[in-house]
Amino acid sequence: MWAVLDANSYFCSVEKVFHPGLAGKPAVVLSSNDGIIVALTPEAKALGLHRGDPLFKVRSIVERNHVNVFSTNMMLYAAMSKRVQNIIRQSVDYCESYSIDEIFADLSGFDSHFNLEEYMRGVALRIKLWTDIPVSVGVAPTKTLAKMGSKFAKNFPGYRSVCMIDSDAKRRKALELFELDDVWGVGRRTYEKLLSLGVRTPLEFADKPGEWVHRHFTKPGVQTWKELNGYPCVDTAEVLKRQSITTSRSFGQMITTIEQVKASVASFAASCANKLRAQASSAGTVSVFLCSNFFREDLPQYFNMASYSFPVATADTIEITRAAMAIVDEIYRPGIKYKKSGVLLGDIVNGGVQQNLFDPVPNRKDRLELSKTLDSLNQKFGLKTVRLAVEGGKTEEWKVKSEHRSPNYLTSLDDILTVQI
Repeated sequence: MWAVLDANSYFCSVEKVFHPGLAGKPAVVLSSNDGIIVALTPEAKALGLHRGDPLFKVRSIVERNHVNVFSTNMMLYAAMSKRVQNIIRQSVDYCESYSIDEIFADLSGFDSHFNLEEYMRGVALRIKLWTDIPVSVGVAPTKTLAKMGSKFAKNFPGYRSVCMIDSDAKRRKALELFELDDVWGVGRRTYEKLLSLGVRTPLEFADKPGEWVHRHFTKPGVQTWKELNGYPCVDTAEVLKRQSITTSRSFGQMITTIEQVKASVASFAASCANKLRAQASSAGTVSVFLCSNFFREDLPQYFNMASYSFPVATADTIEITRAAMAIVDEIYRPGIKYKKSGVLLGDIVNGGVQQNLFDPVPNRKDRLELSKTLDSLNQKFGLKTVRLAVEGGKTEEWKVKSEHRSPNYLTSLDDILTVQI
């Protein structure tokens, strides 16, 4: 059996931990640059707010109802996530972190000694007691069914934080009630294809014969079908190995000079390279795009994108950044007010890399070790503490807005929570 533990409205829940006065009050967390609502409390949803709403469009609702607004603080959220996951790992030996607010736990053999539902309910209560973060737990034979269970546990208080799908009758009932487009592994294209084939519910998909599924779908679709029928086959580690990595941001204010554009692209390239090394992968291509502010019809509009293929797949920050800078030289146009840039790494290779006899980087191994050292320093002393000079300083005009960001209570001595008694 697998359990998935999913933190409820995680970003908002973390903010509420350090702002106890938010209990029962509406609150939202904004995306980078304070542009879009990415998380909100049930109280905020009741006001008609939704995830994905641009702040400027719902500002009247926010101000009229005194909604508490926070900027995203990933440092704080990651630190709290580590605490939550450490509690889980004390209770279950084998766990797989899937995202900042979600973790899979392998319960193989636990049913011989414990009532699984009560055991996981105890874990959820412990997390709430020690961190004040509410979690919903799904327990089932497969990860896909477990994720469905966690959604039921989150939406229906009667489950008391844990929904267990441990019989065929419960499985079929869950598949009948669940939304097809909300099933893990059913993306937009798969959803549209299923609808075109006359499939309306997860149960209808699960009941299709294997021959029909293999004829209409590739491996991911077949795996989802098997998981819905109770046969585990999804390797979470394989899912986490992304086939592309992108970092892009809208700027705090529009920029015009090539130096400012290069600073933003260099910073994004370094972030992409860091993510690449974190999953022990290398990239074969790097792409860069630049665009103007399409909401400003009074200004000249521009969008362009170009790519570069590496002779040897790489995870070296310097090599990736140099290639990105060359692309900027190619696609930058003067006289444009740029609002956004982005870097995308593609052709990702996991594990061994095909070497090239004419490799232009003779000390590739040493350079990769240098990049890993930079990762360690930034993890210890703070994000972007050590960076390439081309990335610029911390006060660049293109840096994102974060006017409502909470302090880093758990990771910075300067931001330790002060309690007045």
